[in-house]
Amino acid sequence: MEQAKVILKKGQGRSLKAGGAWIYDNEIERMEGAFEEGDLVRVEDFDGYPMGQGFINTRSTITVRMMTRKKDVTVDEDFIEMRVRNAWNYRKDTVDTKSCRVIFGEADFLPGIVVDKFADVLVVESLALGINRFKPMILEKLKKVLMEDGIKIRGVYERSDAKVRLSEGMERVKGFIGEPFDTKVEIVENGVRYLVDVQEGQKTGFFLDQKYNRQAVGKLCRGKRVLDCFTHTGSFALNAGMNGASFVLGVDASQLGVEQARENARLNGLEDRVKFVCADVFDLLPELEEEGETFDVVILDPPAFTKSRSSVKNAVKGYREINLRGMKLVRDGGYLATCSCSHFMDPELFTKTIREAAAGVHRRLRQVEYRTQAADHPILWAADTSYYLKFYIFQVCEEK
Repeated sequence: MEQAKVILKKGQGRSLKAGGAWIYDNEIERMEGAFEEGDLVRVEDFDGYPMGQGFINTRSTITVRMMTRKKDVTVDEDFIEMRVRNAWNYRKDTVDTKSCRVIFGEADFLPGIVVDKFADVLVVESLALGINRFKPMILEKLKKVLMEDGIKIRGVYERSDAKVRLSEGMERVKGFIGEPFDTKVEIVENGVRYLVDVQEGQKTGFFLDQKYNRQAVGKLCRGKRVLDCFTHTGSFALNAGMNGASFVLGVDASQLGVEQARENARLNGLEDRVKFVCADVFDLLPELEEEGETFDVVILDPPAFTKSRSSVKNAVKGYREINLRGMKLVRDGGYLATCSCSHFMDPELFTKTIREAAAGVHRRLRQVEYRTQAADHPILWAADTSYYLKFYIFQVCEEK
């Protein structure tokens, strides 16, 4: 059966032509031929110029996700193996692969699927209908490619339980793919040991994207008093502790997160210097200020305050508030590490918000460094959503 076609409107497909991976419903002039949702279709410009092939899903605002720019390539087992092998070879070149994101959706030219490797366990998150059909093949090829480097995967867990699946007309699913295994997986990152809960932890169980940012902050913490806000399972706090911080306080609103963080502290023999409390950061920071507390290093690693363009204004207020409160708790000459993991909080807006917070508390900032996500979460230019993490380290100086 001949492949169906999607023809773009004249003047549309700008992000696709610039190197992006998505075609939105309002960019399409018409569709020709029969297809089922999730099928591969050919994409053509208004004048018949071939743009490549992608998966179609008319239930989704993102109607086509591109798999290849070539019109005559066959998306088969060999094609999938090539994509998977390229993704793994790139990780071997760029990051510590003991635990890393092995496949990062569009940025690895496999749109809508994410695979994280925690030691010898894989966690997969499939978010698009078309790629979901290829999920078993992708995992099989990944196991094969890893085995060639002597890495035997003992289990795979699926965490396709994000809400976004619903907008693709898919159910949210979670569970073992293949044989069950202990879902508390021990990993080592930057010399710190963690128990990752791939079943109940947030997203795939652990945020690998901050790996080298944790390392960068840790180096500043020797002999210092450190406050780690939104600590999740304690990663920044533990990096500070392992780098010789004299005292670390980690704060998170999740009781489960705090319990896991305490367990991780014990695992590293840090429970005497690294403490965790379950509290709302927005409530706790003013209380610490009232008590006259100060810290040498304050770390702000909040969840995404906005997941859509419409809620950016409220997000700005949240980021401004925590940065303002955080700066007040940094002693003169101490350090602030602050970040945003929301794609919609773009770098310019995030920078402006921090500047406003500093002006509000009469602090001067000296930038130590600006960072983004670790290289196993590559930023594909023109695929804007692949660039989401903005991370600053500042020295905070009082105006004199």
